[in-house]
Amino acid sequence: MLKEQQIKEEAQRLDKAEINRQQISATTTRFPDMEIKDSYAIQKAWMQLKQNKGRKVVGHKIGLTSRVMQVAMGIDEPDYGTLLDDMVFENNSEIETSNFLDPKIEVELAFVLKKRLFGENVTIEDVFDATDYVVPALELIAARSYRKNPETGYVRTVRDTISDNAANAGIITGGKKVNPRDVDLRWVSTLLYKNGTIEESGVAAAVLDHPANGIVWLAKKYAQHNVALEAGQIILAGSFTRPIDVSAGDEIIADYGPLGKITVNFS
Repeated sequence: MLKEQQIKEEAQRLDKAEINRQQISATTTRFPDMEIKDSYAIQKAWMQLKQNKGRKVVGHKIGLTSRVMQVAMGIDEPDYGTLLDDMVFENNSEIETSNFLDPKIEVELAFVLKKRLFGENVTIEDVFDATDYVVPALELIAARSYRKNPETGYVRTVRDTISDNAANAGIITGGKKVNPRDVDLRWVSTLLYKNGTIEESGVAAAVLDHPANGIVWLAKKYAQHNVALEAGQIILAGSFTRPIDVSAGDEIIADYGPLGKITVNFS
């Protein structure tokens, strides 16, 4: 297990990488024997560093929810990260690409809570009861540490991704807000376009067989640390498409059919 000073230093490295817009080497190149609990400790220290600067927690994200991604990353469960107030963008936003390192877009559903969720026995019904509404969402992901180091070819591991706040950089919501009991969320589907060309499509059941299962998993995981999902928070349930690259000049449209569209332009 990493020492407290090492954890703080890694959090500072990630923070400086983001501020300076300069990717750094993966944490596991410095600490090859680090464990996933070390990764979450680094993530927590980095998020606390941001909060010390005035940022506010507005929610949480769940990643690596699809089985194929878990197998690819060599893990058997999802990961999680924190959403801060400066990460939230409105539908039809214009986002400056240069503010993000190696940005990509993923398709998700966001659960907005009206009641606190806490405990290791949380069920899907509890999630439904606690949810104010579900809304289409895009997650903007980024990589403060190299996904693949251009000099050495080293590919970062899931431990690096978790340290990097599970790659989260932003969230864009839009479209129709729905009660989770009024729509069969398993069958919510999306067509993802970049510059008029369809790049990806997917159905929400790819997230642990039901996107609400992602919220169940996270609530149980946080309960182990005596942390609750709080009323008013946004919870990203996990992507049901692969991430697609975005660059300056790209227009992204996610068509959720009956639930509407999200449009975002990158400058």
